[in-house]
Amino acid sequence: MITFNAINVPLPELDKAKVSQWIEDVAHSYGKRIDLVNYIFVDDEEILRINRQFIGHDYYTDHIGFDNSQGSVLIGDTYISLDTVRTNAELFGTSYDEELHRVIIHSLLHLCGLEDTTVEERQKLEDEDNIAVAML
Repeated sequence: MITFNAINVPLPELDKAKVSQWIEDVAHSYGKRIDLVNYIFVDDEEILRINRQFIGHDYYTDHIGFDNSQGSVLIGDTYISLDTVRTNAELFGTSYDEELHRVIIHSLLHLCGLEDTTVEERQKLEDEDNIAVAML
């Protein structure tokens, strides 16, 4: 099951059925099955609070994920700051919807086991983001 919820912001306009199928298709392409993946859309102040409380970082970010997956079964919560998504869309010269989809799938790829702590990992994950976004 994939859920979409919001705290302190309106739920973004998404074709939930289409986006959910896309998320499932991407997960399957990595040999994963979704049990429960929750997307929680928030504002910058909420993402900052979560970042401080759970990660120990004192800055804004576009998403924070909590992975409870077990083997090939995906279970996790992803908090996405719609404020930062909007700012990044302007910064990167892309549409808000494209940037939102990129963050949604980027967080799923983390649940699938991809990391971005090194330069090489970041490049690989960016390449995989692009492939996954093209699947939508």
